[in-house]
Formats: sequence, C-alpha cells, structure tokens
Amino acid sequence: MAWQVILFSYCLYLVTEAYQVHYSVLEEIKQNTVIGNLVVDLGINKKELETRKLRVVSHNKKHNHFNVSLDGNLYVTDRIDREELCSSKPICHLDLEVLVENPVNVFPVTVQVLDINDNSPCFSKDIFAIGISESASPGAHFILGNAFDSDLGSNSIQSYSLSPNPYFTLGEKTDSEGTKHPELILEQPLDRENQPRYILALTAYDGGNPLRTGTALIQIDIQDVNDNYPVFSQDTYRVTLKEDISVGSVVLKLNASDRDEGSYGQVTYSFSYFDESAQNVFSMDSQTGVIKTIEELDYETTQSYKMSVEAKDGGGLVAKCALIMQIEDVNDNIPEIMFASLSTPIPEDALPGTVVALINVKDLDSRENGDVVCQIGESSPFNLIQSSNNYYKLVTTGPLDRETTPAYNITIIAEDEGSPPMVTRKTIFIAVSDVNDNAPIFEKPTYISYIREHTLAGTSLHTIHASDVDDNENAKIIYSIINTNIESIPVSSYVSINSMTGVLYAQRSFDYEQLQEFQFQVMAKDSGSPPLSSNVTVRICIIDKNDNSPKILYPSPDTEESELLEFIPHSAEKGYLVTKVIAVDADSGHNAWLSYHLLQVPDSSLFTIGQHTGEIRIGRDLPDMESFRQELVVLVKDNGVPSLSSTVTINLVVADNFQEVIPKITKQPRNSDTFHASFYLIIAIAFISGLFIVTVVIIAFFRCRKINVSTSLGTNSRHIYPQFTLGCPSEISDTSLPFPFSYDVCVTLDSKQNEIAYLKPVQNVPTDNLIDTKVPPSDNIEQVW
Repeated sequence: MAWQVILFSYCLYLVTEAYQVHYSVLEEIKQNTVIGNLVVDLGINKKELETRKLRVVSHNKKHNHFNVSLDGNLYVTDRIDREELCSSKPICHLDLEVLVENPVNVFPVTVQVLDINDNSPCFSKDIFAIGISESASPGAHFILGNAFDSDLGSNSIQSYSLSPNPYFTLGEKTDSEGTKHPELILEQPLDRENQPRYILALTAYDGGNPLRTGTALIQIDIQDVNDNYPVFSQDTYRVTLKEDISVGSVVLKLNASDRDEGSYGQVTYSFSYFDESAQNVFSMDSQTGVIKTIEELDYETTQSYKMSVEAKDGGGLVAKCALIMQIEDVNDNIPEIMFASLSTPIPEDALPGTVVALINVKDLDSRENGDVVCQIGESSPFNLIQSSNNYYKLVTTGPLDRETTPAYNITIIAEDEGSPPMVTRKTIFIAVSDVNDNAPIFEKPTYISYIREHTLAGTSLHTIHASDVDDNENAKIIYSIINTNIESIPVSSYVSINSMTGVLYAQRSFDYEQLQEFQFQVMAKDSGSPPLSSNVTVRICIIDKNDNSPKILYPSPDTEESELLEFIPHSAEKGYLVTKVIAVDADSGHNAWLSYHLLQVPDSSLFTIGQHTGEIRIGRDLPDMESFRQELVVLVKDNGVPSLSSTVTINLVVADNFQEVIPKITKQPRNSDTFHASFYLIIAIAFISGLFIVTVVIIAFFRCRKINVSTSLGTNSRHIYPQFTLGCPSEISDTSLPFPFSYDVCVTLDSKQNEIAYLKPVQNVPTDNLIDTKVPPSDNIEQVW
C-alpha cells in the first residue's frame, strides 16, 4: 500500500509539472505585448476555446498586469516595474492562474520579470565630507559613501571612478551583503598647510546598455592626526518590528567604538541614507545612537525599511553600517462590511431564497489576519450564503408575516481569524411590506340588537365593527348588507348600514305585534387587491311596548246587547263558579300580564273574581233576594307602564231554567218601563234562539274531537294558562297570548255546569273574526286547544 501512495504522489507531481507554463518578460514592456499563447502551451483545442472561456487570475491585489485574448494570447495590460514588484529580490516572478471552464480546470502560469537598466546609480548625498589627518600614511583607506542602483545583475552598479589627482586613487570594498563600497586610497603624504581641502568627483557606473552613471562630490578636509576610525559591531543590522509598536518605542541602539581619546574618540551618529518612506517614521539620537519610532507603523502600507547609518568621530573619521527594518503584520484592521445592494422593503409573501442584500466583506490584514467569516447575529428568517470573492447573499429562509413582525434589524457579524480576532457588526433595517393576506374579523361571532317598537325611521340600531390586521388600503374596510328577503320584503327596506362606520340604521318603524325579530348578514370587505371579506349574522329583536289594551274575548263587549245575562241556579252555594272573563293582550312580557278586578258591584261580599284567572264566583250563600238580577262591571288591566285596561259589564240572573227568565224579566222591567220590558223580552227571545243554534253546532264539533283532546290534556286542564316564549333572549310572555292569535271560545250558561272552556290559538287569522259573542247554554262544555 505504501509504494502505491508514493507512486500516485509522483504521478501527480509529473502532471503538475507537465502543465506548469513559464514565461519571461522584460520590465517596462509596452502594453498589449503578447508574451505567449496559452492555447498552444497548455494543449487546449482551439475549437473548444470559445466554450471553455479562458480567464487569468493574478495574486497581485493592486494590479492585474496580464490578460488573455479571445485567441488564447497572454498579453501585457499594465506597466510592469520589477523594482516595485520585487524590490531587491534577485529573481522576480509573478504567479498567475489560468481558469478554464467546461470542464473546470486551473493551470498555474509563472511569468518571470527580467530586469532592464531603467535606474541610474545615485548617492545618498551630493557632497561627502571627509576629514583626513595630515599624518595619514600613504596607502591609508578612507571609506566613501556608496551609490545605490535598484537594478540587478549587470544593470546594477559595477564600478566607480575618481576624478584624476596626484594624492588619491579609488579602491573598492565588498561587504557581506555583496555591496561594493568605494574607498579613497592615499597615494602620498598630505600637507594641511600646503592644501587644507581637496574636492574630487566620484562617479558610479552600472553595467547596462546604455550605460548609466551617478556622480557625487567628495570634499576632503585635511585635519590633524586622528588615526582610528569608529567601528560598528556588525556591518548590517536586521530588526523585525510589529506594526502595532507604540510611537516613541526604541527600535535599536547603535554602538560604534573609537579607540581614540578626546574629541577624536567621541562618536556621533546620523543617517547617511534612508528610503523616502522612512523619513518621517524613525529618528535617531546623534549622541547615543538610539533609534526610535516617531510615527505609527503600518504593514499594509510599507513592509520593510532600508537605511544606512554612519558614525563619525571628533576627528572626522566615519564608519558606516546598513540597517534593515522588517515590519511584521498584526491583526490591527477590523473587517469592513459593505452593501453592494439592498432591497427593502420586502413583501411578506416573498418566497424562501429571495435575495435581500449583497454584502462584501474584506480585511486589509494578511494571511489568517485577513481571513473573514461572516454570519448573522440573531435568529431570524434570513440566512447568509457565501457567494465568491468575499461576497455574501442575504436571503430569506422562511415565510414572512408583517402582522407578526413588521420589520427586522439584522446584525451582520464579520470576524477575522487573527489572534485575538477582530469583529465588526453592522445592522441593517429590513421592512416588510404588507400584502392582503388577512380577511376582516368581526368583534363578535353574532350581533344582537334590541330596539323598541315604534322607534322612528333613521334611528341608529347598532354599530358593527370589524378589524383587519393588514395595513393601509388592505385594512380599509367597507360594510354592506347581503341582500336577502324578510317575509318577501328586501332587508334593505328594514335596515341600512353606513359603509364606512358600520352603523346600522332603521329604515322604518317596527311593530312588535307584526314582527318580533329578524336577522340578516353583514359583509365586511377590505380594499386590497384582490379584496378579502367576512360575514357576520345580525339579529334585530323588537322590544314590546305597552301599546295594546287588553282585549276581552268573553263576554264580548261588542255584542249587540248592551248587557249579557249569566244564569245562577237557586241552589248555588258559596264558591259556585258563575262565569269566567277571558281576555288577551297583544303585547308580550309584563305588558301582557293581565289582572281582573270588580269595578262596580252592588254587594262586594256576594261575588268575588280571581285576580289572575278572571273567574267570578259566589262569595257567600245566596239570600232570599228580592231582586233576581245583579249587574257587575269587570275591569281587566295589563301590567305595563302606564297600565292599559278594558271593561265589560255582566248581568247575573238567578234562575233554574230558561222558562223562568222571561217572567222574571217581565215582572221586573228595567226602570219600571213597560216599553223597555217588551223590548228586552223580544231581544231575549232572539238571543236565546240564536244562542241555542250556536250551542248545538259547538257541541257537535266538540264531540268529534273529544277523544284526541282528552288524552293530551287530562281532566285537570282547566287551570292551565298558556305561556309563550318569544324568539329573542329575555322576552317571555306569561299568562298572556302573543299577537296575532285567534281564539275559539266556549262557555257554559248552565249554572250547574261550572266548567269554562279555554282558548285555542289559531294563527294567521284576524282576531276580529274569531270571537263569537253569542254564547248559548250548554250542558256539556268541552275544553278546546
């Protein structure tokens, strides 16, 4: 197994090397210059070139120096400066990646940038001042300031020349870094008194074609004897600094020693050369050689600094060293969050996966300090999906509901992988726009409104209210009544509704005796698109008003006779049921509770009346009466406020049979008036004849229904009074009959039969045609329902 792994790794290496393409290009080459054909070098079929879409990706963050044409040629798109790209590196190459699609593949391409002689040698100073003791012996070496050339190889500095003079010649010294330093060699003794100063021209030559030069002047001052030079501990100092070092921190303390004494042994320090970028960054104490930072360092701006330091003693002798400051990156840049696009508000019916925002995240630091991970801080129906090149998409992950959450504050958290990590939070406000997804909701499942009868048309009955949790037009509600018929009459003839406020109004005055209640449906519809609606049932209950007087069914006050005779046998005793007054009230509830009272009676102890039953009974044993006739006035009143009443007059006659009626009437004519007696006699005969016929018909009718009626009612039904319950809540009628009802009435005229017939309701028949006020005598009276 091990040898198989080794073989696979070797094959993979060979494949990679086989597709590794190398190019060379001179710096400062003209733009659009073709440096190679990727199609040929990578072995790509030209016919597949259009579909495979070659692209060049550079790792340079600032510039993309190359591009590929449609025919596969790799050409230059930007200025190439080797010194800017690679500084002093001996080999400068750019790593590119060629991306190919269909199928996807990546080919590494290396472009080596070759140096040209585009920089002239230059000195750090225009004039180098040197002090030489007059006691210097011939052959003494004096180090001069060297020139700098950014080019490499033969294009860099190759030689120096000194202007001709009899005292000095030029030599060279190469340090450990390979840098050539020119030296001034004394050829013959000096005489300060003869010539105290010499000015010579030092010229540096590079090896390029064409040749480039740089010149500086050397000012030689002849001094007294100072035969020891300052000496540094090393030719080159290398220092690594973190970019977050505080301003004023000590970077390095130089120490150059000089064995001379006095002023010749006192060494001072100064920068002989440094990059322009370092001028305002470092400072050096000329007496102590301490180098400090005077400005914050920034790795993202400059990664390294190069300087040259000279130490000069009191006699003017100078020693030099090189100082290289390498800056180390620290995690000092927080990630930046930028919104490339943002869509807000977003409709609440947006599908999952809808892109809300495109977010770009970047960090200026390098390596792991610049690697950023992005996420959402809180739980929400949104998610971040990484796209490419540090781009993220903010998308919806679930349904939105504006009625629950009308807006979201989404916190984007970007955290790099530095130590310690740096975090950036940025909150975006995402509003959710409304769609019409909620129908109106009524406050109650059913509305019940009570209104008194005879209320004027236009009266406000009730307020219907519905709410819609949507917004704006989607929550604007319009009310309407669904057209239906109530007893073949459109409901709009009964009520109307204000479409904006939901207030119901009566369209007519209601009569409880004709209509106790009715119901209809109200629709609430919002103004969305498409509109949504809901219906609710409304019940209107008419409350009874005491507007009907009791109606006396028996004895009928509408008979043609001004009086009605009731017969009492001579054998009647106390408690004997003489007759019963029957009345009804078209009203309901308390308004229909009736009570019976004797309004006019000659002897109050002789007759009594049941207050709730209307039964007239003998209150005590009948005395030997001189008068055989009594006249009673009965008052029937309801329980309404104010109370309404009716009266009826009943004439009671003591007699055992009809044969006794006429003689007694003739013996005691009213007002002793013979004329009136004759008149009443005729009336009585006619009345009795008609009553007898009616009684025979009624008895025949009752006989036919006796079997069915007796089984349902029993023998104790004479004291049962009908009760009716209306349709609306809290509306109950006791001991009264609701209107409209018609009644058949049977009573007894035989004083020995004290059973009174009760009521039989017959609907949908006018009450005025139901009462037969001519009640004939009957031996057998059946109760009818």
